[in-house]
Amino acid sequence: MTPSAYTPAPQRRFNVGDRVRVKTSNPPGHRRTPSYIRGKEGAIERVCGTFPNPEELAYGFDGEPRRVLYRVRFSQQQVWPGYDRSLQDFIEMEIYEHWLEAA
Repeated sequence: MTPSAYTPAPQRRFNVGDRVRVKTSNPPGHRRTPSYIRGKEGAIERVCGTFPNPEELAYGFDGEPRRVLYRVRFSQQQVWPGYDRSLQDFIEMEIYEHWLEAA
């Protein structure tokens, strides 16, 4: 994998290339992280920067503190059990740091 350029986020926990796992938490209410990606492992492809937390904005709050947003690359075989296509098929998804843990 050749990582793309990224925008530094000074308080970030992860760097391009780090292996991460999406938390399997199922809190109530609006969540930006799709349930089908929870529990899956991938690699940080890009640090997008820091942004207001959309899960807070959805309820009319100010979205603070800002959260670091990453683009994470997952193998399709990791995401979809029984996926029988190319091993080079990936899905990339932007996920906020509070949903990620080191793999």
